[in-house]
Amino acid sequence: MTSPHPGRSRASVLLAGAAVLGAGISGIVGLGAAPASAHGISSVVYADLAEGSEQGHLDVELQLEYDLLVVSAADAQRVDPLFQDGTAAWEYGDAEEQATVLDTYADTTLAYVSDRFTVSTADASCELSPVGGYGITEQQGVPYAVLTLDAACASADGEITVTSGLFPDAEQYVMGTETILTYDLAGGSGSAVIDAENPEFSVGQSAGTRLWEFFVLGAEHLLFGIDHVLFLLALIAGSRRLREIVLAATAFTVAHSITFILAALHVFTLPAAIIEPIIALSIAIVAAWPLVRMWRGRGDADADDPAERRGPLGMDRSGWIRLGVVFLFGLIHGMGFASALGIDEAWSWSLLWSLLVFNVGIEAVQVAIILVVFPLLALLRRRVPRLALWVSVALSAGVAIFGLVWFVQRIAGWE
Repeated sequence: MTSPHPGRSRASVLLAGAAVLGAGISGIVGLGAAPASAHGISSVVYADLAEGSEQGHLDVELQLEYDLLVVSAADAQRVDPLFQDGTAAWEYGDAEEQATVLDTYADTTLAYVSDRFTVSTADASCELSPVGGYGITEQQGVPYAVLTLDAACASADGEITVTSGLFPDAEQYVMGTETILTYDLAGGSGSAVIDAENPEFSVGQSAGTRLWEFFVLGAEHLLFGIDHVLFLLALIAGSRRLREIVLAATAFTVAHSITFILAALHVFTLPAAIIEPIIALSIAIVAAWPLVRMWRGRGDADADDPAERRGPLGMDRSGWIRLGVVFLFGLIHGMGFASALGIDEAWSWSLLWSLLVFNVGIEAVQVAIILVVFPLLALLRRRVPRLALWVSVALSAGVAIFGLVWFVQRIAGWE
């Protein structure tokens, strides 16, 4: 991607680096992108809507990627100083300076946001005005700007409609931005996903529609989450029998479902600075597992050895150790999924159903990848065993190296 204006090379390089890594076609250069790029070149906006303290007013809180907001608002409003100051603050990694830059250009950023994010009632649109200054938080290790707004409506009674077109594809910085909305209003409470295909949400929307949106969100998160896809491919490459991949996938599913729900409901979680490096390390370890076995002389040859001592479910001690490792890392991946969803709503049945359906979307894609990749690899092993061995080795080695470099990048905090 290129910036619409000359002189914006640094941001262009950063955005392009994120795009390359998200597509999974980069080498060491792509690994220099921010950690969130592991989940592709899409962006997630977090919006919270609640009853205001005054009649006819609603409280709105938006969380938007800091660097994306700076570049997009500067381009849309043609304010080059915002780009220059905002990019410098992002590169320095100084949260206080980032907030200062946004406060300095508050009119510019508010104009960008209000053009693309609206709250309305049956009567008319609500007027958005800032409450206090900007704050800075993190989502998956990436700086996010926190903007608190007051929505002044002619009447807050009746149906409330929220539309979001923030960071659209047409701006060419990211693709497929999704807004995760949580709301607690007189008309009900719950969560919803707003995207380009469904740009608006009305409180009172059917439960089926909301749950379908979360199913799609979960499916897209796994499908376009390069780190989770690589982990799954590493599991497939290291499994000789169908029961091995079924057991591994089941262990992974059970584990990440446990911590996914706990983390999303804020019962237990870990900071992104811990989660993200461990996810990268898990990719490297699971991918390297079959390579170590082959190096020790226990690799491909033992697959069909009837004399080999096996325990329950036909697995030897190494297989059970691998299963335990997969379960352990599945717990960590669950926190990564929850972090991506980023819901701050208190516990409710509506939220729990949304989380469960999001998880079902993840599993649907996981099963689809296994059903496509594993039979092809199994067929190749039967028809051309030597070629299949080289394919498995190359896939495992490539994923292991990717995971190790990613681990170093995340530990070092390289941007």
